[in-house]
Amino acid sequence: MNLNESRICFIGAGNMASCIIGGLIKKDFPAQQIIASAPSEKNLKSLKDTLNISVNSNNQQAVSEADIIVLSVKPQVLQSACEEISGSLTHKPLIISIAAGISIESIDLWLGGNLPIIRCMPNTPSQVLKGASGLIANTQVTDSQKQATSSLFSSIGIVEWVKDEAQMHAVTALSGSGPAYIFLVIEAMEAAAVKQGLSPETARKLAAQTAAGAAEMVLKSDIEPAQLKLNVMSPGGTTERAIQTFESLGLVSVFDQAINAATKRSIEMSAQLKG
Repeated sequence: MNLNESRICFIGAGNMASCIIGGLIKKDFPAQQIIASAPSEKNLKSLKDTLNISVNSNNQQAVSEADIIVLSVKPQVLQSACEEISGSLTHKPLIISIAAGISIESIDLWLGGNLPIIRCMPNTPSQVLKGASGLIANTQVTDSQKQATSSLFSSIGIVEWVKDEAQMHAVTALSGSGPAYIFLVIEAMEAAAVKQGLSPETARKLAAQTAAGAAEMVLKSDIEPAQLKLNVMSPGGTTERAIQTFESLGLVSVFDQAINAATKRSIEMSAQLKG
């Protein structure tokens, strides 16, 4: 499967679908090979007007000639959307679901069975093409389909494949929910700096850029974060004093407990949504 020669259908036209479509087009994917289907005429009109793609309010018609179908509806309505299009998939397209918590087994059951299915957990920084997507495929997915999917989600950020579907709960807790953790850190840094006399605007910009720059260093370096941290710490200096404060207050343990709690909640939600 060659991504640039594929016809892609998005079922659902919300924010994440818009992000992915926008990223694809920015990477020169042909807009005329994309169609989006949704009940909201407002969302469809917005996508058509801004990105020049095809739209259709009939899901069955929209998927009938697609090589790749991206299920981008809310988890609560995924079953009904799958059952609606199940009779229009005799051409065996690649199915990609970005609905959190819904297993490949359930999706396959709702679609009629024996289809190549990939689950993907993107995150909200995809809106600025800095997303992080975790993926898992079933055994019907070919290597070329996996490569096409990697290329698709690479248009909005980085892509990481996991080996076991159960690991998608950890992906959800880490990168799916993770942007909120970083926003909390930036919020806290800003508030603390304001107390030291900086203006809110200056504190926010410095905190946000510091977070973005530090993340970029991790991504572009072979040095582990622990060593990068030490590289900033001069003996007896300001950074060392701050890190010692974080450690004495148990910050590492707090993050461990938070991600563990989010992972458990993902497991609970998956069980509630299972078909």
